[in-house]
Amino acid sequence: MTSRALEAPGLDARLHVPDRLDASLTAAAGDVVAVIGPNGAGKSTLLGALAGIVPAIGSVEVGGRSWTDPVVPVRDRGVGLVFQDQSLFPHLCARENVAFGLRTRGVPRAEARARADQWLDRLGVGELASRRPDQLSGGQAQRVAIARALAPEPALLLLDEPFAGLDVGVATSLRLELARHLAAFDGVAVLVTHDALDALTLADRVVVLEDGEVVQDGTPADVAARPRTAHVARLVGLNVVTQGGQLRAFSPVAVTVSPGRPHGSARNCWHAEVAGVAPHGEALRVLARADDGPELIADVTPASAIELGLAPGQPVWMSVKETSVDTYTMRP
Repeated sequence: MTSRALEAPGLDARLHVPDRLDASLTAAAGDVVAVIGPNGAGKSTLLGALAGIVPAIGSVEVGGRSWTDPVVPVRDRGVGLVFQDQSLFPHLCARENVAFGLRTRGVPRAEARARADQWLDRLGVGELASRRPDQLSGGQAQRVAIARALAPEPALLLLDEPFAGLDVGVATSLRLELARHLAAFDGVAVLVTHDALDALTLADRVVVLEDGEVVQDGTPADVAARPRTAHVARLVGLNVVTQGGQLRAFSPVAVTVSPGRPHGSARNCWHAEVAGVAPHGEALRVLARADDGPELIADVTPASAIELGLAPGQPVWMSVKETSVDTYTMRP
């Protein structure tokens, strides 16, 4: 995806929740913004404050309209919400769950049901319209939840870990389906995720939260190439070593695994113990714990793994050349 120019009114938010959040977020109409960060960073608090569910100090403007001056009630904000636990009404069937938001906006019952059926068809669960949530699988229920959020055509779509808890195959299918709908979505979508794949494939922009503050904001490619926090570096699959006030990151493919301490140009060496070996594409990914603390990952060929006899508990040396290490100054 490519970020839209800031022409049409989108999202402009400046929010403060005491001891939890102090962040600003802007986006153009049509943008998908992924919000990532460690547990407790304030991601869900940010979504709640945008929706008006979490009391906050500051301002929220969506589509050129202020939601905070004067305060617009949650039900009138034009927000679509998707949670990781679906939060469907258990006593309503899928059709009535999707129609609910339309009905609260004054759409007549027959029209609301017809539009609900259309959205369920679009999400691939039209044949399940008469089933209640307890009769749906996790993936099916999440498709209903997404249909319910999109049906009223919200100005702001908030998605909180929408693929969490789903099987890998189900999550992959739903991710592709959601990407198709987000590409045609005229509002602003804000996606909270712990998965780098979501950020890299669904988002136009990535915002990194840490301790309730925005510490990085850029395109998915920029954030992945130059992560400013250890959490993001690990999220995109890089090794991270901190030294003083610096973060040093390097790719698993740049790491050499050997039975003895290496000689030559490799300045960065760690004595470690293999914790696990698992397939990773055409390579094998080796996870090891260094004696002085950091966890390290290396990608080796199957032939090298056999030659080294890599197995859990085995002592090894892991090294990387200085030319393969990117060094950043960590946030204060």
